[in-house]
Amino acid sequence: MSQIRQESDEFGILIRTYAATFPAGFVLEPHTHEWAQLVYAARGVMTVEAAGGSWVVPAHRAVWVPGGTAHSVAMSGTVAMRSLYLVPALAVGLQRECRTVTVSPLLRELIVEAIAIGILYRDSPIQARLAGIIIDQLATVRAEALQLPTPAHPRLRAIAERLRTGPELEIRLASIAADAHMSVRNFERIFRAETQLTFVQWRRRMRLLHALRLLAAGRAVTEVGFDVGYRSTSAFIAAFKRELGTTPFQYYADDTKAPA
Repeated sequence: MSQIRQESDEFGILIRTYAATFPAGFVLEPHTHEWAQLVYAARGVMTVEAAGGSWVVPAHRAVWVPGGTAHSVAMSGTVAMRSLYLVPALAVGLQRECRTVTVSPLLRELIVEAIAIGILYRDSPIQARLAGIIIDQLATVRAEALQLPTPAHPRLRAIAERLRTGPELEIRLASIAADAHMSVRNFERIFRAETQLTFVQWRRRMRLLHALRLLAAGRAVTEVGFDVGYRSTSAFIAAFKRELGTTPFQYYADDTKAPA
């Protein structure tokens, strides 16, 4: 606790908070801040874009954004955003890269309590203890496979962006490799080295993350499956469950049960 009490800004602030509800389609343009941020989706789906990729944040998940990271946030459906900003000294031992994380019931309640207080100060023993528990929880959160890495290679990055704007496109790997002026083998090798995913894995994740945004906007499961390139609803549901561990319906079943 003594360490928590020492690590604050000049005004004695440990954690600042922010709560807002945004309409569908609203975008927070690229920006940066010195303090690390936990961006929690109490309702709706957000997409955080930063160097190296994009991170989808469905309801009851959060994305960790290290201090100094330029990023934008786009809303799918109506979004209830709840954010915690940690004074830089508190974030030193936490992740140094963006990632989407699971928000446990305990962390969710801690976020709600911090938002209700507004600002957590070092000189308040209760608030300093609350900040300490939040840090402990953030040190052990589990990352979710909701990141879509962006290749650094210019030709691969251009192809990835083209596929993101047309997730339903069925383009053979040989054709994509030819567009990049590479052999299939070389294309796959470089793509995997830069994204840590095979091209097939990347395209499947890209489609399912786009599906999350469409579902959050109220689109029907059957319609969404076809829109992201699946030939049947059953194939879409099966792929969704393999990647995210549950069906589309179950994934959103608890959206209205947790505190906002």
